[in-house]
Amino acid sequence: MAKIVSIHSYRGGTGKSNLTANLATAIALQGNRVAVIDTDIPSPGIHVIFGLDDQKIDKTLNDYLWGRCTIADAAYNVTPPSSNPSGGQVFLVPSSVNADEIARILNQGYDFRLLNDGLRQLVRQLEIDYLLIDTHPGLNKETLLSIAVSNLVLLILRPDQQDFQGTAVTVDVARQLDARQMLLIVNKVLSSMDQNALREQVTQTYKVPVAGVFTLSEEMIYLASNGIFFLRYPDHPFSQELRRVVAQVIG
Repeated sequence: MAKIVSIHSYRGGTGKSNLTANLATAIALQGNRVAVIDTDIPSPGIHVIFGLDDQKIDKTLNDYLWGRCTIADAAYNVTPPSSNPSGGQVFLVPSSVNADEIARILNQGYDFRLLNDGLRQLVRQLEIDYLLIDTHPGLNKETLLSIAVSNLVLLILRPDQQDFQGTAVTVDVARQLDARQMLLIVNKVLSSMDQNALREQVTQTYKVPVAGVFTLSEEMIYLASNGIFFLRYPDHPFSQELRRVVAQVIG
């Protein structure tokens, strides 16, 4: 039985896609078959982090939603070479970056039952151990569906008052949807901040465990989404904290 993990943030700019890509890679390094599905249809981009060239993408989540292909046809093997010895693999179902395709989805919508069915088909056809859903920021139908079908909801926020307020709304909605498990990740924390105090504050505010606290990294900014940070900097504090998050996701 695959574990479905929905990764969400109330606002954009939290580093959600970068964390998702790194998390997927780190889980695969432990010998797991991992799939990532980009449901951020209005602003897709996680494929860039995995090094998947736009020109080589001929099938996307959009094609599946319009009945042009199976969802497995839109899954690309993006396994980094360094993770092959473990036997783990990473597959990505990207959303289209074509403006017409994005506009069509936004204007016409789609049958949300198809997305639910697609998740299950992807798990079955590719024999997936962990399915990570990279959601669109905010609360919409895709978010509600992903929360409802997930075994674990990872909510990402920054130490910012707007993020704090939005996360409170998301936590409340997730509880109303009977989310099975929730964990919080605080990202882009200044190194001068007291991380232990921040962790305690966030835990007490939402009554949800904090899985990880990540400091703002100049190396991450310098990498500029050009690859998997965890593989480039395996001994970096970010990568060490990521391993702790992985242990909680798997555990």
